[in-house]
Amino acid sequence: MFSRARALVAGYPELATVLVAAGVGLTIGSPLAWLDRHQAISVALAVLVGSTAVTISPAALGRSAAAWRSLILALLVGVTVLPALSWAVSLLAPAGPLRDGVATVGLAPCEIASVATTAMAGGEAALSVGVLITSTVATVILAGPILDLEALSPGPGQHGVSPSGIIASLALVVALPLAAGIGLRARVPSIARWERPAGTTALVTVAVLVALIAAEVHLSTRYLPVLAGLGSFCLGSAVIGWTLGLRSGRPARAALLLTTSMRDFAIAAGLAAAAFGTATAAPLGLYGVLVLAWGTAAAGYLRRVT
Repeated sequence: MFSRARALVAGYPELATVLVAAGVGLTIGSPLAWLDRHQAISVALAVLVGSTAVTISPAALGRSAAAWRSLILALLVGVTVLPALSWAVSLLAPAGPLRDGVATVGLAPCEIASVATTAMAGGEAALSVGVLITSTVATVILAGPILDLEALSPGPGQHGVSPSGIIASLALVVALPLAAGIGLRARVPSIARWERPAGTTALVTVAVLVALIAAEVHLSTRYLPVLAGLGSFCLGSAVIGWTLGLRSGRPARAALLLTTSMRDFAIAAGLAAAAFGTATAAPLGLYGVLVLAWGTAAAGYLRRVT
């Protein structure tokens, strides 16, 4: 048993980190829930995005631009098909915060970890970097208006969605750290030596975010349809990603599959909290475990079959 646990940590550190952090959040929920109500999710999200952006080299940006056709295709699907899919599967969940949380998954950009899983799979990591950046910018600009268009059921005391408020929140905690990190890496080449510490910071911050989100979870039978909805979204987005890459070479095909099927649970949680309150972030912890499990398993399979 212990040997299997050590193998999990060594082979899949992101997944192991998420599982441990989720257990911590479920165990000591009250203090973390207090932090959630005082903008802890937003602060951690800004640190995660900024530390990840520092690891993106100018060379990777140049290579991703060369794959502009695949990049545009992935971006268009990300802002049209995936939001519609998450809205549809959210109807499986109970009305209120749980349903609202599930619906935000499709509005998130591709998962930051998808760059790593693409590399693990032998895919085109530069294309993943391009999808990460463009989809993040698209989320900042379009998530608020799309949520307003979907007109999700407001809870007590809520009066719909404020697109301008969501845009401002995402610009502050996502767009600004992303631009600052990329700009710093481009202007100060020597910062490349800090790439490994930045990656470690990102992984630790993911753990903090998972614990904060898990603190909002109150496990009950009401989460069974939530899990069904999130599982359906994972399956549907994987099918969409596989379809996108049918006419591409194997490296691009792997990148399109993983970036499309892995959406960023941390940004989705920040979006849900900004739009509907911290309680709606609860389902995103479950999605984080699902999506990292799927991504690492898919990457391992693709690496073995090629």
